[in-house]
Amino acid sequence: MHPRRFARVRPTGCVSSVVKLQLEPKAPLIECRLVDYSAGGACLEFQKPIQLPERFEMFHGNTKKRCRRVWSRGVRVGVSF
Repeated sequence: MHPRRFARVRPTGCVSSVVKLQLEPKAPLIECRLVDYSAGGACLEFQKPIQLPERFEMFHGNTKKRCRRVWSRGVRVGVSF
């Protein structure tokens, strides 16, 4: 097993575990759960399996991140920033 490039951080305290995704301009936002978060990416969990585009934007609190889909397994999706 290879060591992780960035340490994982579980959302704690006042940080919301819900993030919103904008898949394309002027499209409605999609909500999902933030499983873990690091400086280089995150793991997202949806209610049901979803096919995300390769690139999209994620809103977490006051932060907006441009994301790239890296992997997908069932209801979980890994993204990099």
